[in-house]
Amino acid sequence: MVFLGFLLTGCATTNKNTTADKITDTNTITSANINSSASDDTGVLLNTSTNASVSDIVPTTDNLIKEQREPFEGPVFKNAAPPATYPGFSKRDPWEPMNRAVFRFNESADDYVFRPVAKGYRWLMPDPLQTAVGNVFSNINDIPVTLNNLLQLKFGNAATSGMRVIVNTTFGLVGIFDLASDVGLEKHDEDFGQTLGYHGVASGPYLVLPFFGPSSIRDAGARLIDAASDPVFVGSFFVAPFIGPAIGASRAADTRAGLLKSEKTLDEAALDKYEFMREAYLQRRRNLVHDGNPPQPKEDEDND
Repeated sequence: MVFLGFLLTGCATTNKNTTADKITDTNTITSANINSSASDDTGVLLNTSTNASVSDIVPTTDNLIKEQREPFEGPVFKNAAPPATYPGFSKRDPWEPMNRAVFRFNESADDYVFRPVAKGYRWLMPDPLQTAVGNVFSNINDIPVTLNNLLQLKFGNAATSGMRVIVNTTFGLVGIFDLASDVGLEKHDEDFGQTLGYHGVASGPYLVLPFFGPSSIRDAGARLIDAASDPVFVGSFFVAPFIGPAIGASRAADTRAGLLKSEKTLDEAALDKYEFMREAYLQRRRNLVHDGNPPQPKEDEDND
């Protein structure tokens, strides 16, 4: 048993010495290769003596073990290294995945419902009649415009919008004829979302609403006040149940029919229709809040 123990101890010592000799030989050969002369393609000898250490070229056992114990846990990209950071969503549009889903739903609803209805409306209604219907709804819209001008302390614009309602309702036959514009009374575009923006309420994140389309947190909440001040909506509670929805549907069809001319340009110009609509909406709302003269936006602030 003692003899067997000495024999095993000797074998282990021999293996250790052999492994050490191999590592020494490897280091010697590597160092010799580093300090050797190299020849370029023209046959001229070049002195390429380098002071690099062996550990810079041949990985040590500890480094190999560390690499095995610490595998890369990130995603692997074909023919490319994984990015150090991942791009986040825009500060103005942090809910982009949800908004894009709602946008696709609205596009489908428009393709199968609203666009065919608008085309049928345009086909049935001659141009003079379409103009008359649009003028009537524009005249009705001047009432909430007047209220929002008052809330924004724009008394001159409020007087103009109020005079438009009086002139077009009386002399323009309930707005069928836009006589107010002919006599120099300018049409304004105000809503409660603009009123909130005028008084310093930030727009907040971009939001796409089902059926209603582009909006924001501020404008989405303001729609409730706009509905409460809309004569069509309020008046529908005092007439037969079918009259209010019929007038509302006619206004929606008239509005959608007015967009038929521009949608072809939009489809051809926009590489990403969602992004184009988002930027157009946010810029337009910012211009409306500041009456066409918006201040320069800051990167760390929400748009108005």
